[in-house]
Amino acid sequence: MLSSPTVTLTIIAFFLTMILILWRPNGLNEAIPSSAGAILVLLSGSVTLHDLGTIGSTISSAAITIIATIVMAIILESFGFFYWAAEGLAARVRGSGIRLFWYTNLLCFLMTLFFNNDGSILITTPILLIVLDRLGLKNHEKIPYLLSGALIATASSAPIGVSNIVNLIALKIIGIDLYTNTLMMFVPATLGLLLLLFLLYLCFYRKLPRKLPTKIRSPIGPGKHPLVTKTISPLSIKNRSRFMRNVLLFVFSIRISLFIASYFGIPIEIVAVLGSSILMGWRWIALKIPPSDMLKKTPWHILVFAFGMYVIIYGLKNIGLTDWLTTVFRPVVSGDLVNASIWMGSLQSLMSIFFNNHPALMIGTLTLTNMGLDPLTLKIAYLASVIGSDMGSLLLPTGTLASLIWMHILKQNKVKIKWSDYVRITLIVIPPAVLFTLIFLAYWVRWIF
Repeated sequence: MLSSPTVTLTIIAFFLTMILILWRPNGLNEAIPSSAGAILVLLSGSVTLHDLGTIGSTISSAAITIIATIVMAIILESFGFFYWAAEGLAARVRGSGIRLFWYTNLLCFLMTLFFNNDGSILITTPILLIVLDRLGLKNHEKIPYLLSGALIATASSAPIGVSNIVNLIALKIIGIDLYTNTLMMFVPATLGLLLLLFLLYLCFYRKLPRKLPTKIRSPIGPGKHPLVTKTISPLSIKNRSRFMRNVLLFVFSIRISLFIASYFGIPIEIVAVLGSSILMGWRWIALKIPPSDMLKKTPWHILVFAFGMYVIIYGLKNIGLTDWLTTVFRPVVSGDLVNASIWMGSLQSLMSIFFNNHPALMIGTLTLTNMGLDPLTLKIAYLASVIGSDMGSLLLPTGTLASLIWMHILKQNKVKIKWSDYVRITLIVIPPAVLFTLIFLAYWVRWIF
């Protein structure tokens, strides 16, 4: 039995960490409060040195995979790939605001599928801001595209576990491989995304401009982007479109390889690192840029953030939080499969809304491992938690780090969106989309198994 001071310090560490992460005074990097909170938890005694080894082995695969994915995104930015994609987006809308809406959300979905939700926000939001500005849209006309794109980009991490670091960590805890996770999750989550997109379209239909300029006011070219410190112009590369398509095909093949590796029991981080290394070599040959710049550009703080947060959550587990949640929710989760999906998805949504989805999904996953559920119920309950974490968390901007990053980028670019404007839309679209996905998930998993 842990002492009262240990319990108190662990709880204080958690709440202080969450306040600083959500507040981010003076642009504070989220790795700093998570590290400070982890140190406080370690000093309190709720986490031992032996626990640190367990935590390291649990998050290492997920963290390496996500870092390798972000490295690939940085390399593609060096190629000018995302600005090439923006030019293609502007060209394909052909003066239609309605068509721009659908293409915007397709771009956001694909970027999350190819990379991850945080990276997708970092990639697509600045690009959309450039396109919308060049098309001459006013602030209120930009909101439907930016808000729907942010919601779709963040929620799109649900169909495949590799698009979100916390999903990958949870997979490791539950013991489900990436292939099985995608088999169970891709269809329900994708249908839920389509419903979410349709509801967003209904909400924004009257606000979407019907006609847009067929020519943008000035060319979209390489410029400042939050992923990198310097963008390299690809204009010297011959057959630019063919080159970009080849790069996209390579990235797609790496993503497919992750699932193949998972099916055959090969660690997916090996494939991710190999893919990013090959792409680095490709860039070196094509643009004469040595890989050394990756040491500076890679966001290593993600490793620190993930480790620190898991230490704090592990401390909460050790002081009895997950035992209490297990006692309360085991009776409803261990019964009907549909109830298990709805209850766990709803619980995860609420915890994510108030405490952010990173710690919430870790708490929920650790709770599930203590419930002694049968394998099928455990799978459904876990996947429901992911839906709550990736989709239900979007009810408030504080639910995910990706949405916080999105709000920060908009503020930097002087695009005003009030919390009331955000919640007015999410209250309409998020609950029905989440409920539909949770119910369909239960029937889908029961059918395929």
